[in-house]
Formats: sequence, structure tokens, C-alpha cells
Amino acid sequence: MSAGWRLVPAGEALDRLPTLARWHHAEWAGLYADWSEERALAELLDAARADAPVPTTLVALADDGALLGSVSLVAEDSPELVAFPGPWLASLFVTPEARGCGVGEALVCALVARAAAAGIPRLRLFTPRHRAFYERLGWALEAQARVGGQSVDVLTRVP
Repeated sequence: MSAGWRLVPAGEALDRLPTLARWHHAEWAGLYADWSEERALAELLDAARADAPVPTTLVALADDGALLGSVSLVAEDSPELVAFPGPWLASLFVTPEARGCGVGEALVCALVARAAAAGIPRLRLFTPRHRAFYERLGWALEAQARVGGQSVDVLTRVP
């Protein structure tokens, strides 16, 4: 992997999940009605305890143990996008100080590889502002939609 950090399943980083939940809630609460920090934590804990490929969460940790980010694979991401069947790559978050170092790309690629190994035929994601990042990683625009009153791009990829 990369010098300076590693990726682990959320089950190996349980003590970091409350911090991740706080970050996720701060980043995306505006997209989801009635989505609390407690609900964000519950979702991360569900992914950490799951035996199946969906849901799952990968966590990026610095060599010193500092939390750098995460990404999840979920069955559905937004009630407003039920017309697009999952699973969905969701909640890609990298701390500002770790951005531009390959952490986000590694998280996405590792999750896509897990989906491929599990035989998942298609993945989707939505993003309000990072379409070019995902297209660079092999994702293709499928549609434009609205989530939480915001315009988003729905992208797809075969793992």
C-alpha cells in the first residue's frame, strides 16, 4: 500500500467510529432529513459487524493510528434515488490534511475490488461536486438527480 497509512475494515477500528460518525454527519446531514449523528454511528457499527459484503466500511489510518478517512458500501444511499438499484459506494470522506495523498483513491479502489470479489455486478454512487474525481477512477455518469434539494450526479461502475 502507501507509506504512511493503511486501510482496515471498520471492525478493526471500532474506537474510531464515533469520530467518523461526527465527520459524516457534519459533511452530509444537509442531504438527509432526520439523519442524526447517532444514526450515522449506528450505520457505521452495522457495517463493522456485518458478515456480508453489504454493508461494509473501510477505514484509512495513518501509521501512527490517526484517522484519515473512510468509505462504505451500502444497499441504498438515499430514499430519493430508489429508482437506481444498489449497492452504493457511499460516504467517502478524507480529512482535509490527508487529501491529495491518494487516500481517497485507495479507499474507492479497495471497495470496488471487494465488490468485484463478492460478485456484485454494478455499483452506483452520487456526488454533488466530485464527479471528475470518480470519472478518473473509471466511474461513468448515469443520470443527474436531486437529493436533499441539491443537484447530484449519479455515477455507475462495473467492478
